Amino acid sequence: MDKTRRAARAAGSADPEDPGFPAHRAPACRTLAGLDAEVVECRACPRLVAWREEVAAVKRAAFRDEEYWGRPVPGFGPSDAALAIVGLAPAAHGANRTGRMFTGDPSGDVLFAVLHEVGIASRPESAHAGDGMRLRGVRMAAPVRCAPPQNRPTPLERDTCRPWLAAELGLLGPGLRTVVVLGAFGWQALFPVLESAGWSVPRPRPKFGHAVRVTLAGAADGRGPLNVLGCYHPSRRNTATGRLTRAMLADVFREAARLSGL
Repeated sequence: MDKTRRAARAAGSADPEDPGFPAHRAPACRTLAGLDAEVVECRACPRLVAWREEVAAVKRAAFRDEEYWGRPVPGFGPSDAALAIVGLAPAAHGANRTGRMFTGDPSGDVLFAVLHEVGIASRPESAHAGDGMRLRGVRMAAPVRCAPPQNRPTPLERDTCRPWLAAELGLLGPGLRTVVVLGAFGWQALFPVLESAGWSVPRPRPKFGHAVRVTLAGAADGRGPLNVLGCYHPSRRNTATGRLTRAMLADVFREAARLSGL
């Protein structure tokens, strides 16, 4: 470790390779742009760092001429979003390649098509970060910001990464009215974040299910009630087997848009 790294570690958790980096840096962010800049520097989980960078170097044959992002993926969407979408983690050859949530993979193809159908995305396809995609009143985030091996983060990696999501939802402020959670992993990861932010979470915590809706009472800092909607993840497995149809996904997002005033 060079002198700069040693000095940073000695100062606390300012070293991006320190496991405490997210917990140290995320609460200090005052804007989403500042948070995004901190997220992309994070190297707190050695297994995830090694995997995301290996994938970016080896590449998939179909993308061999592309330069992969190969870093943590920040959130995507406006800073005044009333609706947040919480997924799982970046796909190895999707967001880990393009640098934008749900962009460049089959899950994103389905999701953005539905968001466009509902009227909260400017385009039905999301191919790369410079394609002009705009979200209206919607912010995308994930509990884990790096692509994990076999798409399975560990509980420790989830917990290490948690401060980024907590800070992101906090910076959306009192205008945040609804969260759509894609999949059980995101559902389990989200409620501790909301509870720590001051919302009253029922005990036992609500169970995940498709189209399940939970309304949390307002937070102590004056933020109003928050609607949390469960939705099956638009993974290739779920859509190919019919567990999740496009109509089912659209129904959830129409309800979310209505609850959010979009």
